[in-house]
Amino acid sequence: MYWDVVDAKVVRHLELTVTFADGLRGTVRFLPSHLGGVFRPLKDESFFRQIDFKGGFVSWAGEIDLAPDAMYEAIKQNGEWVLS
Repeated sequence: MYWDVVDAKVVRHLELTVTFADGLRGTVRFLPSHLGGVFRPLKDESFFRQIDFKGGFVSWAGEIDLAPDAMYEAIKQNGEWVLS
């Protein structure tokens, strides 16, 4: 799919850049208020840096992943996806 993530890099703690299959690029930022529940481990900077993007998804260990279609739409409209 065009929204499959083909590259993801950590810029700094709680911020990534992503590139999609169709070439669209943008930023994903996590606000501290979004780091509850399943996302709680991302508070740890060393854990956050262990990002993976296989299979078209941005993910971390422990079954933490981001919805690529929602990420794509937000980045297409705003250049970034802010998880708050």
